[in-house]
Amino acid sequence: MNIFLVYAHPEPRSLNGTLKRFMIDHLRSAGHAVRASDLHAMNWKATLDADDFSARNPAAPFDPTRDSGDAFATGRQPPDVAREQANLRWSDVVILQFPMWWFSMPAILKGWIDRVYANGFAYGVGEHSEERWGDRYGQGTLAGKRAMLVVTAGGWHSHYGPRGVNGPMEDLLFPIHHGVLYYSGFEVLPPFVVYKTGRMDAARLTELTIALGDRLDTLQTTPPLPFRPQNGGDYEIPSLTLREEIAPGRSGFGIHSIA
Repeated sequence: MNIFLVYAHPEPRSLNGTLKRFMIDHLRSAGHAVRASDLHAMNWKATLDADDFSARNPAAPFDPTRDSGDAFATGRQPPDVAREQANLRWSDVVILQFPMWWFSMPAILKGWIDRVYANGFAYGVGEHSEERWGDRYGQGTLAGKRAMLVVTAGGWHSHYGPRGVNGPMEDLLFPIHHGVLYYSGFEVLPPFVVYKTGRMDAARLTELTIALGDRLDTLQTTPPLPFRPQNGGDYEIPSLTLREEIAPGRSGFGIHSIA
């Protein structure tokens, strides 16, 4: 398989750096082709702004949707953005690796998404009408590919449990799983989450890499998270609201998964 790893941690000697190197070596040893984007080492520009679009009309207000769509359609995107899009097209599996900082991904990775997910590439595709609201949530340009998060967190597993003070990890990751990955077409695999990262000794690191290696060995066969496709009949269109007879009386993130 072709596997694209997007890595967002500023310190190569960190636990994340160790896990990144392990994943690359393990996957290549298993015969996979691997490309990796180390965002900090690349000095990735994290801000989506008018500087990305040199061909735009400077007298017009900056419009990220319009300007990124025009640049994508005319082949005038920044070279770094075009390269990352090419890596996404090339890949069979994408792994986003990052530490959880303030209940989300680091800003540099969010900036990678903001810039690489251009209008026409990752959103704004397909028919928009009274019968269909675009190719997204299970469809889209990245359909047929798989994606997985590798996330580290300083808190204990129980802190992110169903009644944990930080909130359930599946809820914290829902905006990424559902709104970034599934939205653009990926089959989203369950995340690999490392808890209690401040208390990592050699024995625990060995156990961790064995478990991570097992997950990497099953990238093709692990069942994806069972999100509901937008255009599969479960949602009213154009309101994009779950039909009343589905999960009646319930609300929240969980209703967007097939029980």
